[in-house]
Amino acid sequence: MAEVVERHGQASAESLQAERPRTRLAGRILSIRFHGKTGFADLYGGGARLQAYFRRDQLGEKGYRLFELLDLGDVIGVEGHLGRTKTGELTVFVAQVTLLAKALLPLPEKWHGLADVEQRYRQRYLDLIVNPGVRQIFETRARIIAFLRRFLEARGFLEVETPMMQLVAGGATARPFLTHHQALDLDLYLRIAPELYLKRLVVGGFDRVFEINRNFRNEGLSVRNNPEFTMLEFYQAYADYRVFMDLSEEMLTGLAENIAGSKKITYLDHSVDFSRWQRLSLREAICEYWLAGSPPKPAELAEATAVRRYAEQHDRWAERHPDRARTAEVPADSSAAVATGHLFEAVAERQLIRPTIVYDFPTELSPLAKQRDDDPTLAERFEIFAGGLELGNAFSELSDPLEQHARFLEQLRRRERGDLEAHQMDEDYVRALAYGMPPTAGEGIGVDRLTMLLTNTRSIREVILFPLLRPLRPEAPPESDSP
Repeated sequence: MAEVVERHGQASAESLQAERPRTRLAGRILSIRFHGKTGFADLYGGGARLQAYFRRDQLGEKGYRLFELLDLGDVIGVEGHLGRTKTGELTVFVAQVTLLAKALLPLPEKWHGLADVEQRYRQRYLDLIVNPGVRQIFETRARIIAFLRRFLEARGFLEVETPMMQLVAGGATARPFLTHHQALDLDLYLRIAPELYLKRLVVGGFDRVFEINRNFRNEGLSVRNNPEFTMLEFYQAYADYRVFMDLSEEMLTGLAENIAGSKKITYLDHSVDFSRWQRLSLREAICEYWLAGSPPKPAELAEATAVRRYAEQHDRWAERHPDRARTAEVPADSSAAVATGHLFEAVAERQLIRPTIVYDFPTELSPLAKQRDDDPTLAERFEIFAGGLELGNAFSELSDPLEQHARFLEQLRRRERGDLEAHQMDEDYVRALAYGMPPTAGEGIGVDRLTMLLTNTRSIREVILFPLLRPLRPEAPPESDSP
């Protein structure tokens, strides 16, 4: 149907009358109207609508009787010629109609549609039928993935696939899902990231690799987080985080232009201009977006006591202005690194509307990243923000096997203290590094959040076709009147 509308949608009534182009197509009935011995139906398929006109004398008694028995939601095939009605609407004048699939359940009522959000997610198939804008979101999502793939392939990156079931949940600090392999009698984890396998490939000689992958993190639900999500991860040998800063700006600016037709897009109540990138260190970002009185100086944020003091100041302000900021809730015994991370998330993240690269994260918060040569407390790491959304995370990869082993041991100590998201030990990955990994940069970008941003969508569930929901409780059976 979409092909027919695209090919003949601009044709005049006169040209259609002269040519009477024949057509044979199928679609779902979304509306139906009877007028004596004639009738109209609006057919929908492939993202397009087309009106169909039915006449008794054209269809014959049997064909018109079938038309009279049709319901909303039925899928039919029609054959006839194209033309325009007196109102100028492109229409197929039907000579033959065939029932292809019967809808035994009614579509939602015409004027109110399918408005219940949870029902829309549970019955996405129905959502797609009655809410055309939903289909556009997922068509855009497919275009986003296609662009990212073309962008990297044009620069020599090879697409690969890595295991989704892993003996060690590695590549990120997150709580994993556990499963069991019956034949091998092994407990396995659903991957939280493909990172450590992709870097094994760099060790093996694949200098530029990427994967568009499903990840699983056993975390809470929110409008920005879903336990099952899609990431693009890519790695380049003989590059560092500065190279990837430039590459990221080029990629995301090109993506915005490709999808929206402009470097400037609208997200919720904000204008986001991808021609105006900014770069701030994590400490600079806290100072730049400070709201709670006099801002700190970046150098002050290197000392734990000072960070906790500023966090308390911020929290007092945030409690009076909950619509503008959330509290940092920094633990009393936290290190400067942990306290700074909490403070950044509370102060700056939601204000990073302008496309922004925030770099130089604390090494303590970056167990897989290379530390800076001039300041070992900071890692060569950056995150990408736009529209108040965190879109990606990247760093120069740690390639020293001894240092990596030491950091894994520290992560294990954090797990023993109750941190369920701390990284597990991966001895084989350390062994791979011992064979020599060239200087490498790596990056992960959230496809779901990119889709949220470029479709102007508030909730991550709107851009996932089938988000996980709690099962509906079965209705209680009616009480019996019998004793």
